[in-house]
Amino acid sequence: MRDFHMPGRSAVYATNGMAATSHPLAAAAAIDILKSGGNAVDAAIAGAVLLGLCEPQMTGIGGDCFALISEPGKDVVSINGSGRAPAGASAARLREAGHETVPIGSADAVTIPGALDAFDRMSARWGKLGLADSLAPAIRYMDEGVPVAPRVAFDWAAQIDTLQGAAREHFLTEGHAPAVGAPFSLPGQAEVLRRVAKDGARAFYEGEVAEDMLATLRGLGGVHTEEDFRAVEATFGDPIEGSYGGAELLEHAPNGQGATAILLLNILKKFDLARMDPWGTERAHIEAEATKLAYDARNRFLADPDHMTRLDHMLSQETADKLAGLIDPRRAQAAVTEISEAVHKDTIYITVVDKDRMAVSLIYSIFHGFGSGIASEKFGILFQNRGAGFSLKEGHPNEMAPGKRPMHTIIPAMLRENGAVSMPFGVMGGQYQSAGHARMVTNWRDFGLDPQDALDAPRSFAEGDTLQVERGYAAQVREELAEMGHKVVVPDGPIGGAQAIRIHENGTLEGASDPRKDGAALGY
Repeated sequence: MRDFHMPGRSAVYATNGMAATSHPLAAAAAIDILKSGGNAVDAAIAGAVLLGLCEPQMTGIGGDCFALISEPGKDVVSINGSGRAPAGASAARLREAGHETVPIGSADAVTIPGALDAFDRMSARWGKLGLADSLAPAIRYMDEGVPVAPRVAFDWAAQIDTLQGAAREHFLTEGHAPAVGAPFSLPGQAEVLRRVAKDGARAFYEGEVAEDMLATLRGLGGVHTEEDFRAVEATFGDPIEGSYGGAELLEHAPNGQGATAILLLNILKKFDLARMDPWGTERAHIEAEATKLAYDARNRFLADPDHMTRLDHMLSQETADKLAGLIDPRRAQAAVTEISEAVHKDTIYITVVDKDRMAVSLIYSIFHGFGSGIASEKFGILFQNRGAGFSLKEGHPNEMAPGKRPMHTIIPAMLRENGAVSMPFGVMGGQYQSAGHARMVTNWRDFGLDPQDALDAPRSFAEGDTLQVERGYAAQVREELAEMGHKVVVPDGPIGGAQAIRIHENGTLEGASDPRKDGAALGY
């Protein structure tokens, strides 16, 4: 259903299995795993780890992940593969040094990478082939190299100054960002993955690889220890749930920001979006105002689940009803609060559904573009700066503390209808992700858009004191929004990126991949 006059991609249909992600090689690797007898978990790990080479500015083994896994007839399980602050972390020390936020390019911003432990545990619990088979595509490509894709080259050139020290040796070519089509390899990381394939994730968190990481971090003033790395443990749990338009929305629980998406949709329930022009002024305004209020709650309450006391408040429809009552349908309000910690727009997302209809929704990130910009000397492991997601405000639920997980922007999601998961999906784009989830759900449920059309459609996002409005909107809409008091900005690049797989009742799989990225949905 394409009634908004925008060129878009065609949906992809298949019956045996499907993968959708932001780089074609990663989608193809996931499909190859399915064809060789692996399941959705085996395939999702394969595609995700390969993306650390295909999109190194977005993700890598020095980062974190979250996942939702659905098996037919069973409850959906969430996996929290986000790392913790080292035992020596101290918000007070950073405040005393004059910092109001965690410096994004410092060792203080580096939390312990959690993704590889999560992949190991996921493979052991659900995989059919084993971790070594899932890592094999990434190992081969990291040795051989892959050509740099256009969107990746664009990001690389824009973020080159982030890289420091050894990272410039591992991630630049003679001091320059590689051009489109230039081969890029990570032989040091290939060796790390060979060791993990043989001995499991402990080969990453202990021994020579851990020593390499620790030497680099300590050399830059980090307080990380061998025990911090040995203590990494991904955790399993239950998703949190909301509802909209007759479907259930499953989100990862905090420390991810999925609760914000549920709160935002609960606010939007109070408005008749379906009667509005989907690309008109009224819808963009109402969503912007609801987003400001939902993100205000996020900024004040969301944190490590062991330190968060207001989750029920965020998920309550009563809370949403009160917030909806604050919205003026004709006038923009100022941003309610500004987030004190750092935000970003860089991550990868992959979703896979296999022949048995096991579904995986997985998101994997190093936070900012090229993370902290710090890489280990020998193996070239690029560290996330997810610790910059902590607040330094004393007493804040998300205040940096030893062993604590920071608030994360990355969130995987699933829709469930009539008791069965009908669509795993995810929206990349850092702070945008919760608003992106709400936009995708309302595109599907209020306006009847097919998954690909919903991804192709133009986006807007109330960020800080601006309303970002993509070029796909009419000039008149931007003018009317400005007249309502919004500070309208046309972003230089696209807002986010997304992937989805629709599981139809007749067994057909329908894949969608956002044209804002270089990726693809592939099936067989």
